[in-house]
Amino acid sequence: MSRLLVLLFTFIISSQSFSETIVAAGDPWPPFLDPDDSSQGIVLEIARAAYKTQGYDVEMNFVPWARAINGVKQAEYDVLLGTWLTQERTEYLHYSDPYLYNDIKFIKRKGDSFDYSGLDSLTGKSVGIVRGYGYGDDFLNAKNFRRPETKDLLSNIKKLLSGRVDLAVGDEIVARAMLKNQSPEYLDKIEFSKTALVTNALHVTSGLSNSKHERIIKAFNQGLKKIKSNGTLDAIFKKYGF
Repeated sequence: MSRLLVLLFTFIISSQSFSETIVAAGDPWPPFLDPDDSSQGIVLEIARAAYKTQGYDVEMNFVPWARAINGVKQAEYDVLLGTWLTQERTEYLHYSDPYLYNDIKFIKRKGDSFDYSGLDSLTGKSVGIVRGYGYGDDFLNAKNFRRPETKDLLSNIKKLLSGRVDLAVGDEIVARAMLKNQSPEYLDKIEFSKTALVTNALHVTSGLSNSKHERIIKAFNQGLKKIKSNGTLDAIFKKYGF
C-alpha cells in the first residue's frame, strides 16, 4: 500500500472517531432539565447516554420555552429534549419514541376542596398555564374556563397564592423541585389534585425544517433501545429516585 493510501486510510479512521454534536434547547425544568445540577437533569442524562451510543455529543442551551420551541421549529437548534405531544406540534416537529412520563396535576391553595373530575369540573375557573406548553388538545380547546398564560410555573403559583387565578397546572415533581430551590416558603401553602389532568409522555423532537431531523431522531430511538437493554436507563432512573 502506498504512503498516500495509508495516510488516507488513517484520516478516514480517525475522522470516524470524532463525535458529531447535536445542539439541544429547553427551558430550566428541574429535576428534568436543571442548569444548576452537575449533570443538568435526568432528561439530559438520558439524551446524552442514548446519543453517545450512536456517536453523538449533545450541546445544551437553556433558554425560555417559547424561544426553544421556535428555535427548533426554525432549525436554529437541532432538538428539544423534553417535548409533550400535541396535534399542532406534529405539523412542524418530528417526534422520537417516548422515554419518560409526566403526571400533570392541578395546583391549588392549601385547604381548597377542589379535585379534578373532568373538564366540566373546571367550569367558571381561571387556570394558570405556561405559554407554549402542551396540556392536551381537549384542555386547551375547552370553552368553559379561562387559561391565562405566564412565562413559567413559579409565576403561576405566585398568581395562585395572591388569588389572581383559581388553579395552576404542572408536573408535581417539577413543581416541588422548583419551589424547594427557589421559594420553599410556598410549599406549605399549596396542594396538588389527586387526579391528574393528563399523563404526558416525554419525547425528543427535531424540526421538520431541519435537514437532519430523520437521522437525529432515528439515532435517539436506536440509542434509547441500547441504554434500555444494557441497564444504563435503569441506572439513571435509580439515581434520580424514579
